[in-house]
Amino acid sequence: MKPHHYFPVALALSLAIGAAPSTQAGDDHERARQAVAAGEVLPLSSVLAEVERQYPGQVMEVELERDDGIWVYEIKVLRPSGALLKLKVDGRSGSVLGSKSKKQGGH
Repeated sequence: MKPHHYFPVALALSLAIGAAPSTQAGDDHERARQAVAAGEVLPLSSVLAEVERQYPGQVMEVELERDDGIWVYEIKVLRPSGALLKLKVDGRSGSVLGSKSKKQGGH
């Protein structure tokens, strides 16, 4: 089953296919799109392929942010065990900078 990617749709489209960003957060989306186009940031598809290979599960959310001048993908993955894994991935290299895992509570 193909994982679902839940994150700002306009950002996803901007990064994936170069679509125009939404007006709500247009400046941020445009900067992110330009960073990908300029080669400053790996395309989302490349980052997700590596994350899905190393950390099997369902990608629940992705954000691309600037953190101290560095582009960082923040990715949440729901693992088969039920744990929610939060990854910080260097946007330029694709290397995992850090991770946190949290077991989801049952009902």
